[in-house]
Amino acid sequence: MSSNPATSSRSNAPHTADGHFRNPWPAAQLHGFKDFLRWRIRERARIAPSPAPGSLPSKHAAIIAPRAARGYRSITWVGHSTALLQLGPLNVLTDPVWSERASPVQWAGPKRLMPPGVEFDALPDIDLVLISHNHYDHLDARTVKRLAKRFPNAAWLCPLGVAALLRSWGVRDVTQLDWWQQTETERFAATCTPAQHFSARGLRDRNETLWCGWTLRTDGTRLFFAGDTALHPEFGAIAQADGPFDLVILPIGAYEPRWFMGAVHMNPEDAIAAYGALTPPGERAPACLPVHWGTFRLTDEPVEEPPVRFARLWRQAGYLENCNLTLVHGETRRF
Repeated sequence: MSSNPATSSRSNAPHTADGHFRNPWPAAQLHGFKDFLRWRIRERARIAPSPAPGSLPSKHAAIIAPRAARGYRSITWVGHSTALLQLGPLNVLTDPVWSERASPVQWAGPKRLMPPGVEFDALPDIDLVLISHNHYDHLDARTVKRLAKRFPNAAWLCPLGVAALLRSWGVRDVTQLDWWQQTETERFAATCTPAQHFSARGLRDRNETLWCGWTLRTDGTRLFFAGDTALHPEFGAIAQADGPFDLVILPIGAYEPRWFMGAVHMNPEDAIAAYGALTPPGERAPACLPVHWGTFRLTDEPVEEPPVRFARLWRQAGYLENCNLTLVHGETRRF
């Protein structure tokens, strides 16, 4: 495997243009600010109300601290795209967000419907953090600073352009990669994979940094974290390159209105299609954790609709029931 430790934030690959990153596929045209205003001002009055804060089901996490033994595999859903993976002695976080709001400020912006499924102080020793992109519901400054202070030796992986921000918040060990670049250590091997999305933390930095998913191999386990993405043509190539997987983590929420969100977020139908592409004929069926729902109200579909719709489509597709690992906040499942 090759490793690129991350000094450059730019790429000469097909997903770059005019000094910015882009989605290279013909059907990946993003909507502009006028369409955003049309959705937010003219259409959002029709959405169903959100459930009362804290009213969704939850469970108490079953975490092994400081680390599990070799061969142990579990995943705990903290909320949204944040999950805690215990893969043998390696503890991994995906897109960690513990703040009350997914926003640059804590007095406005999308507020949690459910508290984090794992209290921050209850985290085991974190060894690896996977970052998919720089949106506030996936990259939270307060959380990064807390993690960097408490777990200074953790390794962080991020897409191109994001490392400088992480370092400014106190992260010491960070590697940024381009799509299809790989890094390998004595404890794990990881690949930065394509995703269909965009990036921004303000009004003038759109697509200046990359977005991605991640594959991870450690302790005999292979997993795929799709990040934040729409359905795109590369899921089959990801499976061919780094599969077969034991676990795939796919987003299923924040999809309505479809005319606006279809280019950046998968709905349950898209997630089922992605799962099919990630499971070539003849390969074993991986477990699937659906995420990106039930924590922050970002779009118009009913908050509790995504997992119900996903379960119905899963059964219709004939996939194994025990491979659908839909979790409630805080729930731990071995796989």
